[in-house]
Amino acid sequence: MQNSNRAYLLGPLLKGVSRSFYLTLRVLPVGMRDPVGEAYLLARAADTIADTSLIPPAQRLALLLAFRERVNGNAGGVAGDQSDDALKRIAGEVAGQQTQSDEKLLLESLDGALDVLGQLDEADRAAVREIVTTLTEGMEFDLRTFPDERSGQVAALGTWDELDRYTYLVAGCVGEFWTKMTYMHLPGALDPALRDTMYRRGVRFGKALQMVNVLRDCGKDLRIGRCYLPATMLAQAALSPADLMQPGTSARARPLMFGLVRIALDHFRAAIDYTFALPRLSLRLRLACLWPILIGLETLERLVDNEDWLDPARPSKLTRNDVYRILACSTLAAPSNALLDAWFKRLLKRIESRMKAIEAH
Repeated sequence: MQNSNRAYLLGPLLKGVSRSFYLTLRVLPVGMRDPVGEAYLLARAADTIADTSLIPPAQRLALLLAFRERVNGNAGGVAGDQSDDALKRIAGEVAGQQTQSDEKLLLESLDGALDVLGQLDEADRAAVREIVTTLTEGMEFDLRTFPDERSGQVAALGTWDELDRYTYLVAGCVGEFWTKMTYMHLPGALDPALRDTMYRRGVRFGKALQMVNVLRDCGKDLRIGRCYLPATMLAQAALSPADLMQPGTSARARPLMFGLVRIALDHFRAAIDYTFALPRLSLRLRLACLWPILIGLETLERLVDNEDWLDPARPSKLTRNDVYRILACSTLAAPSNALLDAWFKRLLKRIESRMKAIEAH
């Protein structure tokens, strides 16, 4: 029964809630799949708790913190009965508000997901607990920093340092976790002498992807009261968070966006170095890195070209066919450093040239 439950949770249910990430997960070497899949399941459950806007933020925060304690084996003194009660409340209060059936099933299956966590070996279990703890700190930051989504108010992060720290909490730490899993499960895939360098690159890899999310989703996030563009940077452009929701502001805010795109590109260069550090014949690992890099860079290219980038009705998103093209071409190119290097350089040059051309006008 345990094995069948584990197979369901890390198979059909994970596929249902992970969407595009499931593609990456399926190409991972076998030893990494279960701990990475389990970490994703628990993080997805926490994210669903944090994002269910029909529940007041204070209530979501209490459930999120209780869930974190439960993941960590009731560390911090939460009694077992209280912890189990929290899972029942999540299944009742949060799952009942879900419009997506897979998210509802996940929240109703948390006991089973936590059982799977207990079945991992000690090192994997500790690593999964660490990454879920850090990710939930990012979710906690959101709930404590921004107003209720239904309040009609909007707040911005204060400084660049806050945004940089936030990108670590919600994504940079994932690159760290990924690197740890690779060293643990695939000895020889990464050079032990480069361990510290690879961890730093892994963090920047995650930050690159989150910067794409921040910029791509800016217009949508503003409508729920969240401005991740720092107030100090907005002030330099004589803008406020409320200004960003006014028609015609996209052009005024474009220089600010370009500045953040350039930071993201620097992070992507570290992600590219990370990928080239993998053996050419470690195709599964390479593809798991190539896909988010290529999708992220092409998304930035569309963002830079989007004159209405702050309009949520004009998202800078790739089409399904774009994604399929990237998957097919990268699968053929993955073993060749020369082909990949040319592809990356072409993408980076297009983005940078486009920004320079727009700035020149």
